[in-house]
Amino acid sequence: MVSGPQTKKAKQRVSYVLPLANSPGGHRLGVNGLAVDSEQSILYSGGRDGAICAWDLNLDLKSVVSPENPFESPEDPPSDQPSKPKNSTTFRSQTQAHTHWVNDIVLAQNNTALVSASSDLTVRVWRPLSNDTEAPQTIGQHADYVKCLATPSSQVDWVASGGLDRRICLWDLSGAGKALEIEVGDEEKSEKGSVYALSASRSILASGGPESIVRLWDPRSGKRVTKFVGHTDNIRDILINETGDTIMTASSDQTVKVWSVTAGRCMHTLTMHNDSVWSLFSDDPQLGIFYSSDRSGLVVKTDVRGTLGEMDDGLSLAVAQENDGVNKVIAYGDYIWTATSSSSINRWSNVDTGSDIQLPEAYRHHRASSAASRPRQVSPPITSNTSKKEIPSQSVLRISSTATFPSAAARDADASTAISALNTVRKGSEIIVDPDIGVIVPIHALPEETIEGQHGLVKHKLLNDRRRALTLDTAGDVLLWDLLGCTPIQSFGKRHLEDVEPEVNTMEAVAPWCSIDTRTGRLAVVLEAYNCFDAEMYADELQPEEPVEFRDDQRINLGKWVLRHIFSNLVDEMIKRDESYRQSLNENLKKGGQRANAPSSIQLPQTLVGDWADGTAVLTPRANGISYPMTPGMGIGVATPAVPTHLPGVPEDGAPLDKRVSQASRTSADKNGDYFSSTQIAPEATPKPAVTPGETQDDKPPKSPSDADKENNNGKDTNTLFGKKFRMGMGMSFGSKKLGRSASSNTEKPVIIDEKVDDGSETSENGEKEKEVDDSFFGIVQTIRNEYDKALLENPDQPVESGITPSLPNETPVLKPPSMTTVIIQEETSGGSADLYRGTVGTVGEDASLIEQRAPMWLGDLLLRNKIPLKEPVKVSFILQPWQDLLPSIAGPDGNARLNANRMLRVKKILAYVAERIEAAPEKPDPNALKPEEYLELYCYDQKLPISMSLATLRAHVWKGGADVMLYYKSNGRKSIRYEKTPESITGTSTPLTQAAP
Repeated sequence: MVSGPQTKKAKQRVSYVLPLANSPGGHRLGVNGLAVDSEQSILYSGGRDGAICAWDLNLDLKSVVSPENPFESPEDPPSDQPSKPKNSTTFRSQTQAHTHWVNDIVLAQNNTALVSASSDLTVRVWRPLSNDTEAPQTIGQHADYVKCLATPSSQVDWVASGGLDRRICLWDLSGAGKALEIEVGDEEKSEKGSVYALSASRSILASGGPESIVRLWDPRSGKRVTKFVGHTDNIRDILINETGDTIMTASSDQTVKVWSVTAGRCMHTLTMHNDSVWSLFSDDPQLGIFYSSDRSGLVVKTDVRGTLGEMDDGLSLAVAQENDGVNKVIAYGDYIWTATSSSSINRWSNVDTGSDIQLPEAYRHHRASSAASRPRQVSPPITSNTSKKEIPSQSVLRISSTATFPSAAARDADASTAISALNTVRKGSEIIVDPDIGVIVPIHALPEETIEGQHGLVKHKLLNDRRRALTLDTAGDVLLWDLLGCTPIQSFGKRHLEDVEPEVNTMEAVAPWCSIDTRTGRLAVVLEAYNCFDAEMYADELQPEEPVEFRDDQRINLGKWVLRHIFSNLVDEMIKRDESYRQSLNENLKKGGQRANAPSSIQLPQTLVGDWADGTAVLTPRANGISYPMTPGMGIGVATPAVPTHLPGVPEDGAPLDKRVSQASRTSADKNGDYFSSTQIAPEATPKPAVTPGETQDDKPPKSPSDADKENNNGKDTNTLFGKKFRMGMGMSFGSKKLGRSASSNTEKPVIIDEKVDDGSETSENGEKEKEVDDSFFGIVQTIRNEYDKALLENPDQPVESGITPSLPNETPVLKPPSMTTVIIQEETSGGSADLYRGTVGTVGEDASLIEQRAPMWLGDLLLRNKIPLKEPVKVSFILQPWQDLLPSIAGPDGNARLNANRMLRVKKILAYVAERIEAAPEKPDPNALKPEEYLELYCYDQKLPISMSLATLRAHVWKGGADVMLYYKSNGRKSIRYEKTPESITGTSTPLTQAAP
């Protein structure tokens, strides 16, 4: 699809998730969803780590107690049956279905389809029983978190989803997509229309959320049926009976309400819980037996069969107590499973509430005389005391505030054990605090089995260098990570993260280039186009795996560095495709066709510099033909108060900048030249012309249309301001390549947005055919191919050099992220971010066609053309003065010693700048002479500054003030300095600092 200039795409970002050590299956964070396939005896779980696990239960779930004859099952409770398996569950399979929390799961299509809803905005279906290992497929998407799912039974072909976007959607699982969309809420669109709970029968759909209203819908037409008002807090879960005439709702108001659809009102309010009720479950078509769980961790089984509508005569038992709130309770046969904020899942023994249940004697008499009692319950079997364990009175709950059972008399009859029930009506928010009431004692103190989860990351701290992060996992272990290599560096064992941090943190100030999170139990790094190229580090701080020769004071862009190697397989694949494409053009040329070009292999540009032309970079073409990236934007300039500032991006308070300074910092990005690049930097790349004021770089013809683009951009910056800035006796080449930009952050305009501007020259040169390209990664491929067409028109007899020019190891040293590192491309939406692509470092090559269509254009520009968005470098203003006036001043004739420089400028270079201005350089440099940093020192607040400290670090950690930084230079006495002041040192017109070649 061609995108015109009017199209505005949503912002896209790239994330990568660092893999944790391989370990047995299981969740790494809390579990939100459970579903059981009783036919296959499989338990499915959906977790906050975005994963869905399948577990073989190895249990017979078909021997469910018959509701008609509940007393026919004479099995004892599991605690009395040692023959029952204690640890029978085994891991079956797992899929990383989502990139955010899984909030709910349901089974459909005869248990062959597992549908999941996630905070990554998607509804996905996984077919775990199929032979192929296909990843879950997205069947639908909301505009905000998807909180709940519902389906009438596991046999149907549709599922409903509800989300925080106030919508309910019905999805056809047979491939027909969205069958229906319902907008929830009244006319006013408030947040309270969010859908937290959903349930479905074949004839009715019920939803609830923070507005505390239960809304009923017709699932065929989507029309509103009615609504029930009565709850006073968020509705958390809903059940509908098979016929669709009874609805049960659980709420944060601590109640469970039973509604009659035919009567249109609430029939019962059940108050067996004393905390927010989070989950309901029943596999009884008439909801005669149901399970509920709450925020306090209590799991309750309620049996109202045979009560003939008098639910107060039902039985409610405290079955189990979890350590955390129970997000989901589910029961089949003799077992109950609970999911909490723990990564483990507990299995509890179910409690038979059939007619031969052994209740305390007082309750037995009550049930015998009650209309709800079952005929055979009046006379318990004689052997009951030995075969059935009696239910403790403290485990029997008062089902509602109007129930007489358990009654005060029952408590009196068994005064030794007080039960958890209230004699009076309990307010919705009231917790039991009456000391006479006693404490609830669940029937089971411990689970029958714990399905163990794994440890996930729950806390993180990005260190000052923004290249490393500390994490804390659920086991209490602290780990140090390398965000660039995507691997753990060091484990600190079970310690407090806050205690470890001072031991490993450094005093640095690095621009924010990424954000990190541990929301799925793993460490994810998120890169946004607007700032991911803002941070750099000095190459001399590296210990590269493979030897790489860097020039003096070269800086490496962190965002470009990590993206280059996360997508290295993609770059290789794109080079192969480009080679094949150019081969076909070349064959057409041989056949006499109109279009031609392409050597059989990618040709490295002829201007490669010595060390990189020796074969180390043969496999990867050099971006733009220059091997040594220059570091732009590093000039020190006098900041004259009278001149208005030309650096709107400077956060420091208003140090105005000489016009030439502003342009120097910017245009140096467009040149190869560094802030004071020495003469050896790129001697072989091009001749070294002396650049005179106002001169542009047109002395070097572009090698390709993309270079012409760079020439034009440079020309814009250079004509009036730039040439003077770079005229300082630096034996530097000013080739017009944009490579220099890549070496620095903040120095190119965003190519996504500026494609029309930045590539405008290309468009005009290449004619109409390049006016419109896809606003995607593939748009860059199209742009490159358009350049081939232009080259063929101009030189039909010559094969065209490859337009794919990725960065080389001297600019992005080799990184080897683990192949299992997850790579995600996302798009911003109103409710968060939606995944466009998900793969791994190992699979991005084979997924090239998908990535071409879904990845952003700025990523294509970076990977295929080594171009990053242009930005003004951030400057720091400072005042440079001699300590106690012992050395000559570097101020101009007007006494102005106020300067501006790139925030990455090091103390070492400031000292070199001072040295040039306080003492004339000898005509014949002495190779053994002391370097400026060896005989000069720089101080701030009487603190001697390390020569490797940058202005940004100095400003953040030493100066810490808002005004201009005050710096003082002094001699350490190792070299005698002549104190004369030469005219050159006091001209008052600051130019980029240069350093003579050693």
